[in-house]
Amino acid sequence: MPGLPLAASGLRLSYAGETAVELPELAVEPGTLVALVGPSGSGKSSLLYLLSGLLRPDSGAFFWAGENIAALGERHRDRWRRRHAGFIFQSFHLIEELSPLDNVLVPLWFDRFSAASARQRALQLLDRLAVPSRRAQVALLSRGQQQRVAIARALITDPQVIFADEPTASLDAASGEAVIDVLRQLAQEDGRTVVAATHDPAVKSAAHLLVMLDHGHTVSIARSRT
Repeated sequence: MPGLPLAASGLRLSYAGETAVELPELAVEPGTLVALVGPSGSGKSSLLYLLSGLLRPDSGAFFWAGENIAALGERHRDRWRRRHAGFIFQSFHLIEELSPLDNVLVPLWFDRFSAASARQRALQLLDRLAVPSRRAQVALLSRGQQQRVAIARALITDPQVIFADEPTASLDAASGEAVIDVLRQLAQEDGRTVVAATHDPAVKSAAHLLVMLDHGHTVSIARSRT
């Protein structure tokens, strides 16, 4: 499934009078891996949550495929995320006593779906990500494998946009590189739009577009030359 184009302008978010995010303008085409980078407290996670509709800006607008998500109410933003977005987090948020396969199927628990086709898709995703799907509990996997289970779970609904918050921060170098390869493949090969908040230089190097923030303010937006 191809990704969605993003157009944002005049985005501002503040907490207790302090600027959390200030983004004058941003345009992203499908098939792009975007890295939101900056020191701790720079606002990169807040910007990620804004662009996913988890937070609502004080002012400004952002459009995914021409739909102004900033103007939607909470219920409609939730619906948009269920239809279009997948999430990958640093802490994985897996259910340790469940198998890798059952963890991947969690997003479908409350939706109508074909159990057989969903199971087949989940197994295909785990195979693509080189995860041993037959383990009885996801807790028995390495941390790198657990993160790849979390990625498979994010992909089970075939989302057009992937949001990743520090996806490599708790991984060793080899596991981190494997996750970075997956993120780049999701953009380059699958054509999805991938937005990652990260402090990892390796993610920064792999990204097609870099958004640098400092104390909430956008310092620069630059395309990678790689």
